[in-house]
Amino acid sequence: MLDELELHLSTTTNRLGRPYQQGTIRAYMTGARTLHRWMIQAGVEEDFTACDTSLLNRFFRHHYDTHDVPKSQDGKGGYTGGTSTLQRNVRVLFAWLEEEYEHPNPWRDKKLHRYSAPPQGKPKTLSSEFVTDCLKVTGNGNPRVRDFETTRDHAIIRVLTEGLRAEELLNLRVQDLDLHGHTLVVVPLKGDRNSQDGRTIPLQPKTVRALQRYLRAREEHSLSQGPWLWLGTRNRNRLRYSGLYRMVKRRAEEAGYDSAEVSPHSYCHTWTDDLLSSGVSGENVMAVRGWKSPAMLRRYAHDQASQRAVTAVHQLGDRY
Repeated sequence: MLDELELHLSTTTNRLGRPYQQGTIRAYMTGARTLHRWMIQAGVEEDFTACDTSLLNRFFRHHYDTHDVPKSQDGKGGYTGGTSTLQRNVRVLFAWLEEEYEHPNPWRDKKLHRYSAPPQGKPKTLSSEFVTDCLKVTGNGNPRVRDFETTRDHAIIRVLTEGLRAEELLNLRVQDLDLHGHTLVVVPLKGDRNSQDGRTIPLQPKTVRALQRYLRAREEHSLSQGPWLWLGTRNRNRLRYSGLYRMVKRRAEEAGYDSAEVSPHSYCHTWTDDLLSSGVSGENVMAVRGWKSPAMLRRYAHDQASQRAVTAVHQLGDRY
């Protein structure tokens, strides 16, 4: 059934009539596989059609006890959404079972236990020293540094400082760059590769230069004629999230920091604080980032909100 579900997800569209992103499909499949593994451990030999409300309540309770509670006890909260996220992902499986196998959908049963998202820890904005030091260990934009990996990593960190999410960065193609215009286009959904569906991201001058140097180094790669911007080392295929994640952690350690304090997404929060601290309006930040709700701006800007307020008031000087 797992193969059938994956085929269904890859050939259907979301509520907006667009193909599901690969990350979304992976999340839904991970939820289904998590349920499948638990069923085996629980001694349930049938397929997913054996799942009723009672069995799912047992499954979700087990997941909550073994995943959400420890995260909450350490004071950090379940940042990934825990059982609440798992329920949303597994729900897709049972909507499909209802349609294809006429299996009763437990989500229509009021007895199904719903879990709220666990408390989220505050996002950590990276310090300017942290970002600067990570750029230094990747050559700091020195034109004499020409090896592929260092040049690529420096360009990636530069692009991360422009506020891109990991998936947006990894899905960039060479054609998405407009270095003469100091911009790039982020296309959010698979299959919608035209500028009307994307967001234009303004680039810092140093980011433009870093990308230009990376493109020169990229020409020596065996896959340089391919569409994907970020390629793997030793002539391997396009860079994936696992490679990006390890690179960000490794460069942080090389710069003398605890790698546990950073992830690719940390740069998104840092970008938001950078722009707001520099006087860019919240409206413009939302437009560049592609946010529709001010709640997202508050979420990403919350970490340093008090410090920005204090700085803004201090800049007024004597008022009387």
